[in-house]
Amino acid sequence: MAGGHSKFRKLGRDTPHRRSLLRNLVTSLFVHEQIQTTWHKAKEAQRVAEKLVTLAKRNTPASRIRLQGELFQPEKLMGKMFTEIRQRYAERPGGYTRVLRIEPLKEDQAESAILELVDGPKDMRFAMTAKTIALIEREKKPMNDLTRKNLSKVLRYRPGGEKSMDAMVDKMRALNMKDQREGVQERPKKAVYPDHLEEFKKDPRWIASNEHQPYKIADDPIYATPQN
Repeated sequence: MAGGHSKFRKLGRDTPHRRSLLRNLVTSLFVHEQIQTTWHKAKEAQRVAEKLVTLAKRNTPASRIRLQGELFQPEKLMGKMFTEIRQRYAERPGGYTRVLRIEPLKEDQAESAILELVDGPKDMRFAMTAKTIALIEREKKPMNDLTRKNLSKVLRYRPGGEKSMDAMVDKMRALNMKDQREGVQERPKKAVYPDHLEEFKKDPRWIASNEHQPYKIADDPIYATPQN
């Protein structure tokens, strides 16, 4: 249909290469519980990962055969899929993965994201909620509605959620105390532009366009009249 939305992102690859890419991403996700990639790859890999978790929860001979064909390392992951992953999401009706936007990782400023397994050991929302609670306790402030909502979300289907949250809050509290003693050092950011483009930012034409001012050729030292 002309002008309609495509059913999936092609990711600039033909069908076999695209399928191989997604299989690789999903395999890495189940091995490491969290991966960093571009936003579009993460969204497409998320669709595949959700289906594979559903197959693991069914635990039938047919689902085992299908799941084995979708993983690059079935000999390492089949056991994990039908034990740890299946038990983790036994009560959860859906939404086994989460995509979070992050700062661009590459110099081309491509949209980057984190794809993670929900309720896993590397659940970022769970960790950030614990960090917020530790900060609130340190400053002796009441918990706001947003924090209560996030706390309810991360504990709703998580096995042993309250104990895990208490342990994570203690860990975050210890990290906050360590940062106060040693001082927090900001992580250096990657260069947005390659070095050879930094000189271009000194060009009067670039400065004029960046500051939304009209460019005047008389102000350009390149065209300035030499003085005797």
